[in-house]
Amino acid sequence: MNRGEIETIFLEQNLELIAEQMNISIADAEIIQARLWTNPELSIDEVSFWSTQAQRDFFFDDIPDAPNTRQFTIELSQMIRTAGKRRKDVAVQTVARDIAIQEFGETLRELRTELRQSINEILYLQAFEKVLSEQVAVLERLVDAHERQARIGNFSTSELLRLQASSLEIENELNQLKIELNSQLRILKSLLHLPPTANIVIVSSEADDKDVIVPTLQDLYLLAMENRPDMRMQRLQTEFYTKTLRYEQAQRVPDITVSAYYDRFDGIFPNYVGFGLSFDLPIFDRNQGNIRAARLSIEQSHFLERQVQNEIFNEIAEAFRNYEQSLRFYRRMSGSALFSDLNNMLEVYTRNLLNRNISLLEFIDFMEAYQTSKQIFLETQMAVRNNFEELQYTVGIDIR
Repeated sequence: MNRGEIETIFLEQNLELIAEQMNISIADAEIIQARLWTNPELSIDEVSFWSTQAQRDFFFDDIPDAPNTRQFTIELSQMIRTAGKRRKDVAVQTVARDIAIQEFGETLRELRTELRQSINEILYLQAFEKVLSEQVAVLERLVDAHERQARIGNFSTSELLRLQASSLEIENELNQLKIELNSQLRILKSLLHLPPTANIVIVSSEADDKDVIVPTLQDLYLLAMENRPDMRMQRLQTEFYTKTLRYEQAQRVPDITVSAYYDRFDGIFPNYVGFGLSFDLPIFDRNQGNIRAARLSIEQSHFLERQVQNEIFNEIAEAFRNYEQSLRFYRRMSGSALFSDLNNMLEVYTRNLLNRNISLLEFIDFMEAYQTSKQIFLETQMAVRNNFEELQYTVGIDIR
């Protein structure tokens, strides 16, 4: 797979992303709940399963005990929220939903960067595995040739052992590299929610190392202020506390409960119907504590917003410098004739050793230098890619 195919699967199948996205639906459900009116309350009380003789004598002379002469009361009440509490609660829950969206964006930003850096690590390990495999193949060819020469006395046993030791040393490095590659593939499969039996090979493209025109540091700051989910989240947190303050201030106004009451055979009237109105008297509790807490939360959120902004600026500056530094070194290495001729030199040195034009010591020194040079080049290439992803992470948006 290439990068595009991997990211498509990631967006569709990553379970952590799917779970985080459900928080948005949960927040939508909270908005629906906040819009609802409170349920009316129905109570049936003072039910008597028989009527007394006094009730029958007073209300119904000579009427036998019957269901329609039994005592009970029914009350129906409805609480009415005042001062726009329901509307203000909806406003609070709406901001909470917006915060959930930014939390999803922050999770996506972190996981996507982890995914891309894992891809870069795998590309490096795949490329270095190829280098080591080529070296192993060359050394095995040389060992076979020198074993034949050693049997007829044209090559010393000590030199043969030195070649075999070099071959085993590189094979050991190759084995350790494959173990590391398996570890990175495990991380990738977890991010993509693929089965452990999946065999993944990542195909690199020219776009992976294409020069990117990076905006200036000041432009990167502006992009981050508009696109960083944690910055947006902190601003929304301030708005959340502001709307919470309005809601808590509305709580000072008591809610009103309207009720209708029916009483049968419990007073001087056989069928009594009445209406009522009730509300709290805001004498002691005027919600002072919650209002003060909301005001302090707004002030606190402003400080945290400035702190997040300062951290973002420092993160961008560091990532920008790291990317520029690694890119300069990579370009210098790419422009060097040494690295472009390395593969040809390996074949030349191999032929020269077989033809006895160079010593075994010279060949082994070259092999070590060849491996070190290849490794440094690939590590630098990976560093450029990872530092670029880190820069995009600090800005909060793709700048490629």
